[in-house]
Amino acid sequence: MRTDTPQPIRLADYRPFPFAIETTRLEFDLHPSATRVRAELAVRRTGAGGEPLVLNGERLKLLSVAIDGQPLSANQYLADAEHLTIPETPDQFVLTTEVEIDPQANKALTGLYMSGGRFCTQCEAEGFRTITYFPDRPDVLSRFSVRIEADGHLPHLLSNGNPVAQGSLEGARHFAEWVDPFPKPSYLFALVAGDLDVVSDHFVTMSGRQVTLKIFVDPGQAARAAYALDSLKRAMTWDEEAFGREYDLDLFMIVAVRDFNFGAMENKGLNIFNSSLLLADAKTATDADFERIEAVVAHEYFHNWTGNRITCRDWFQLCLKEGFTVFRDQSFSADMRGAAVQRIKDVRALRARQFAEDAGPLAHPVRPSSYLKIDNFYTATIYEKGSEIIRMLKTILGAKAFRQGCDLYFSRHDGEATTVEAFIACFAEASARDLSQFFAWYEQAGTPSVTIASDYDAEAKALTLTLRQSTAPTPGQPSKRPLPIPVAIGLLSHEGQSLRDTEVVLLDREEMTVRWEGVAETPVLSALRGFSAPVNLTTDARPSDRYVLFGADPDLFNRWEAGQTLARDLILARAGGSPDEVGEERYAQALGQALVDDAAEPAFKALLLSLPSEPDLTLMAEPADPLALHAARDALRLRIAVHLGDLLRRLHGEMQSGEAFSADAEAAGRRALRNACADTLAADPHDENLSRLEGHYKASRNMTDMIGGLYPLVCVGGEARERALSSFYTAWATEPLVLDKWFSIQARDPNPDVLDRVIALTAHPAFEPTNPNRLRALVSTLANFNPARFHDPSGAGYRFLADQILAVDRFNPMTAARLVEPLGAWRRFKPELGALMRQELERIAAHPDLSKNVLELVTKSLT
Repeated sequence: MRTDTPQPIRLADYRPFPFAIETTRLEFDLHPSATRVRAELAVRRTGAGGEPLVLNGERLKLLSVAIDGQPLSANQYLADAEHLTIPETPDQFVLTTEVEIDPQANKALTGLYMSGGRFCTQCEAEGFRTITYFPDRPDVLSRFSVRIEADGHLPHLLSNGNPVAQGSLEGARHFAEWVDPFPKPSYLFALVAGDLDVVSDHFVTMSGRQVTLKIFVDPGQAARAAYALDSLKRAMTWDEEAFGREYDLDLFMIVAVRDFNFGAMENKGLNIFNSSLLLADAKTATDADFERIEAVVAHEYFHNWTGNRITCRDWFQLCLKEGFTVFRDQSFSADMRGAAVQRIKDVRALRARQFAEDAGPLAHPVRPSSYLKIDNFYTATIYEKGSEIIRMLKTILGAKAFRQGCDLYFSRHDGEATTVEAFIACFAEASARDLSQFFAWYEQAGTPSVTIASDYDAEAKALTLTLRQSTAPTPGQPSKRPLPIPVAIGLLSHEGQSLRDTEVVLLDREEMTVRWEGVAETPVLSALRGFSAPVNLTTDARPSDRYVLFGADPDLFNRWEAGQTLARDLILARAGGSPDEVGEERYAQALGQALVDDAAEPAFKALLLSLPSEPDLTLMAEPADPLALHAARDALRLRIAVHLGDLLRRLHGEMQSGEAFSADAEAAGRRALRNACADTLAADPHDENLSRLEGHYKASRNMTDMIGGLYPLVCVGGEARERALSSFYTAWATEPLVLDKWFSIQARDPNPDVLDRVIALTAHPAFEPTNPNRLRALVSTLANFNPARFHDPSGAGYRFLADQILAVDRFNPMTAARLVEPLGAWRRFKPELGALMRQELERIAAHPDLSKNVLELVTKSLT
């Protein structure tokens, strides 16, 4: 077991860095195992005299240190495993260091490393310190210039900003020089050197400037970058129209990298992407891939203002850039894909990831107060809940005042590293409202619970609503303050007619009442329309009210939500031993009526047909019994498949298109409904349905339909499964991104033998544990998305995950730490399961060489 106790970093301890780094000159002499990095920092003291210069640096071989050209002797500085300290310096000077690093051996994929024979970087959050000595913190902004020297077989030498020089060198080598005119923190530094194909285009900004756009990909993959390039141009136009933000350099570049811990990185002018979120065509990518590419390309581009031009003072302010930028990319996607469908998808993701986080030992505020490793706080709470806070701010202030607050923020803090307080202050000033209570959303962990009780006075034609809120204790926060919660409410008649349009009630205390006059009859309450706040809502609605909402609510989110609630209650009742077969029949009938509604779009019908997921259901049943929930959900799927069999087969046929593939929202919606029908029919695999599913798979002409046919066949199991998996592998064995799907589908297989299959797949020649995409496809998919099989009563699933965590932690602590959360939820499950999960956490914690990343999350999970 570890004998040292890592000390947490605390927000309360923040102090400005006592030096400014006015310019940074970097010179890279690239060699796979022995890259030399020479750094010249123009340093000026800004703090009190006498403070030493302390720079971050890890895994560096220090070759020399000089001040103003004079080499320092060994007694003039101290270099330890994490810092370079120079006790005495002038008030203004140039510090020159030279180090050697080994990119080829860097399997942690942070700093400078090699992927597919090319050099690339990932510096957020603290990777730059593994490249050279520097104050590696976001509040130290510097103007960077970069010179890169490399062998000629690496023709593209890229960095941030604008290219200023290039040429040949002796020994078949060459160089390129770049200058970034905008000050930036070290985490935004980027470098790529490799043999790449490039796709180019141009964009004319709203002020008439021409910007060159370039996307760099593996040789032979250029055609698959076309959709990303189109998404980029649409995002640039949208940001000008929606937020008035124009791009500021003459060149914008994106590079696709196969080995990458994150989805993508917003480095100024040189975005680096996980190739899975950049490359797509109809043959190899699903509609979900196209949607993610569109959203992530936009997200990283939007960071140019919300993250780059204005960045974080410290890493506790991470939500300042991520939450705001997620809100922006979700708004963009809503305009591209349809507001209601996109909102449902966003809320499903929020509940699956962030609500689960809030309900467990890893719950933390959107702005945390301490951490051991900031890598562990790239969480759904920071991103998705951070976005919901911005959405609530817009709801409370209104669109006009919200835009004024954004404009003030951009103008006031451009070029700064700032704080959440400064951000909120701009909206308070622009709207002339006191937002001091609203700030509690950033400081308080947990998902609030809101209850609404209604009392209708028939004689007075008046409705009284009593709203209450509470938030359960979370680690370190036993008591909670009331939050300002915008609750959007409308009223319907029992025939589904609108009685009162949407009104936002601001619940800003523990309890409040609202009285509405002129309500003609006993209403059906449609509350939390559009999911106006990230809360758990409970009302006194009867099941009959849910059916009214399911069939007629003009707010499409609440119509979907009503169906989900009905299905959830039926599944939980059966899992608890009290099945409601009459209710299940009624639900299937209502679902059928919704599916034949000509006014509803196919994408929306596909969402109606998707039952609550098993991971979501484990959050709703305490203690959770994954096997019972799986069986109960399957029973409802079967009832729907039998009751609506003819309708599902008809829709499945009607949604088939003979037209050329299109990635647009309308065509994707038709495919989504067709595949949802196939998935449901797999619950009743008689000969007719099985023949249809096999025909679906064999006739598919795009990856969306192919996966839509493959997964139902995997669910059916037996020979149908084996034939489909074998043919898929044969067809796609040379396509890494498609092969990730093959691994993932097997990890989601609901059949009882899946755990043995997954364990066997870790020995498959195509399984690459050093590649985060492949590891996530198999290991993370099983642990997060297949609860019935991961939570095997023997504990074998837990042992498997713990073994993987320990193995990966040896070379990639960041990726290993992201596998811990499924075990950390041990309190939510049946005691016999929880005990086995805790046992594996204790085994991990006892390991003598655990990284800080994994140690922090395991310790919190056990506390």
